[in-house]
Amino acid sequence: MKKIYVVGIGLGNLDNMTKEAITAIEKSDVIVGYTVYIELIKNIIKNKEVFSSPMKRETERCKKALEYALSGRTTAVISGGDAGIYGMAGVVYEVCEKYPEIKIEVISGITACCGCASVLGAPVMHDFAVISLSDLLTPWEKIEKRLLLASDADFVICIYNPSSEKRIDYLKKACDIMLKYKDRSTPCGYVRNIGRLGEEYKILTLDELKDERTDMFTTVIVGNSQTKIINGKLVTPRGYRNI
Repeated sequence: MKKIYVVGIGLGNLDNMTKEAITAIEKSDVIVGYTVYIELIKNIIKNKEVFSSPMKRETERCKKALEYALSGRTTAVISGGDAGIYGMAGVVYEVCEKYPEIKIEVISGITACCGCASVLGAPVMHDFAVISLSDLLTPWEKIEKRLLLASDADFVICIYNPSSEKRIDYLKKACDIMLKYKDRSTPCGYVRNIGRLGEEYKILTLDELKDERTDMFTTVIVGNSQTKIINGKLVTPRGYRNI
């Protein structure tokens, strides 16, 4: 059988990888992935053939995985977090569109939003939106509109890719947009290096958040009008009236 696993490896710590993800990797002949993610799982792929490449080579990696699978070699495409959330699952399906004989199995994993929320407390207990600030694949105008409408609807907002070396001021721009509908005192938080060595977090207000320096390894959560701080942690009430 010609098969590709698309494996979400979670937050980068082997302890929070699912058993299903580890089993899929064990069953695979070839491992394909972004160099950073391959390094995170190096201890469990020592005897595997590996194809890795830098960031922005997602399509190239998927085409390589297709080549391996067509040759009869079971292949695992590694994705950080959950393979179906800003991950590799969609790209694999698109690349394999004309090859229905390839069986694709997506293995889910813990996405950064969930990992970030668990460190900060319980901030996504009610309706929330996840928005990436990276404009590599999405025009900034569309990102801006999503931030504006999610803020107007009083969603908790989880932000991926808040800034980078080339997008130093994007988080500040995002905060200024959200402040059109959210109060300056809205509780927020961010976590850097979730589940990895050097993990750190901070809880602060939306007004303070706009001046913080973050990076691509940081995930941000902005509360809604009901979010509060309980014993140093962010909590968004689930909505039950009689607690």
